[in-house]
Amino acid sequence: MLEKDLLQDVLRTALSRGGDFADIYLEQRRVTGVGFEDDRIERVQSGLDAGAGIRVVAGEATAYAYTNQLDRRGFLDAAEVVARAAAGGNGKDVSIDLRRLAPTVSFDIEKMPDEIPTAEKVDRVERANRAARAVDGEKIKQVIVGYGDVVQQVTIANSDGTLVEDERVRTRLVVHAIAAAGDVIQTGYEALGGVKGFELLDGGQPEEIARRAARRACDLLEAQPAPSGRMAVVLSGEAGGTMVHEACGHGLEADLVQKGVSVYAGKRGETVASPAVSVIDDATLPGRYGSYTFDDEGVPARKVTLIENGVLTDYLYDTLTARKDGRASNGHGRRESYQYKPIPRMGNTFIAPGKDDPEGIIREVRDGLLVRKMGGGQVNTTTGDFVFEVAEGYLIEDGQIGPLVRGATLAGNGPEVLRKVDRVGRDLGFTIGTCGKDGQGVPVSDAQPTLLLGQRPGDDPPIIVGGTGKARMNKKAPRIVRL
Repeated sequence: MLEKDLLQDVLRTALSRGGDFADIYLEQRRVTGVGFEDDRIERVQSGLDAGAGIRVVAGEATAYAYTNQLDRRGFLDAAEVVARAAAGGNGKDVSIDLRRLAPTVSFDIEKMPDEIPTAEKVDRVERANRAARAVDGEKIKQVIVGYGDVVQQVTIANSDGTLVEDERVRTRLVVHAIAAAGDVIQTGYEALGGVKGFELLDGGQPEEIARRAARRACDLLEAQPAPSGRMAVVLSGEAGGTMVHEACGHGLEADLVQKGVSVYAGKRGETVASPAVSVIDDATLPGRYGSYTFDDEGVPARKVTLIENGVLTDYLYDTLTARKDGRASNGHGRRESYQYKPIPRMGNTFIAPGKDDPEGIIREVRDGLLVRKMGGGQVNTTTGDFVFEVAEGYLIEDGQIGPLVRGATLAGNGPEVLRKVDRVGRDLGFTIGTCGKDGQGVPVSDAQPTLLLGQRPGDDPPIIVGGTGKARMNKKAPRIVRL
């Protein structure tokens, strides 16, 4: 923690040639990574990175500089650089009274990962490898396991008088299993992570996610090619919130809205989804991978309702975009590290659970596709059009889960899909990831309940399923089974 006097001097220097707002972001990050491949440890890495980023906002312009020279001279030199870059007004002597903010939420960490011997971390990785290979010693050809943890100390101060000190801890484990039979090769993937310590890997968790990844890879070897065509789709809660994150969440980030490259621009107060759909971003959820106490501008984390009962109610703001809209930030200014300026980003984004029984939702569908696991994808935020891969999907036949299929993709338009959600389950399943935007990545999680799409009589299903199997007819009134 820097002395208040020094922080105040840095901020005053940053504003000395003009400017409306200045802040400093000081970070110290301790990381450990373990990589396992080809039945052996490929790498064990650990390190310490520290630095500070200083920003000045002058009207619509932003100047940003960072330094690894963590002494008074280094801070003041960086502050002078941004002051010169943001010059445009009269310099003035700014009075800054820093006031430390207390957190409104806290996250319990039982086992600090930086206090755990590296040998124990390697052990968890090796256990995951053995468990995956034990699923089928003949079909499993490759297992890739990655472990990582980070302990981050952050100090944030700004010219509005905010002073924040924060400690952030995250741990994760990912498993890729590759299976092959003849000339067919398939992959299974699972990930586990959260704002937690090494306790995340207690209770056989490494083995469990490794077995799930390996079983999926092996099962896909026997799967039939996915059919193609418009059809009803059930997105299981187990699939996680990839769709809401990509096809909806990014379009609700205020910078994209203000630039006019979001399909949701100018639609606050309008109906943009089914009345059964509410979309929330809540960075205060205990233990979730996208959770935080303060964002990277020192704004306390909070629950933000973006879409309520189908109506667009808010966007995700950082300080700069909030000032442009004449309001306060709602705590979504995030950055990868001190080397980057903050931008609006998601934390934990999800569709709120409904009241429907997930199994009952499946029983309503005569012909369709059940998605149990989503893969990667891409979205055009200007139009809302998306394409996603299906990592695990099943045909639905007469209200029952049918055969596993492979090679399926989902194509559609995010707003159209949200408007045609017919059922919302009472479950909620989370997935984790690193979200990339403007060249920087941040940890996030996303979730959804089980959703039924495309069962409205007389209406085209909103999703086109792509596959190499037999095409299905486009049925304007999908048959519905009531059991």
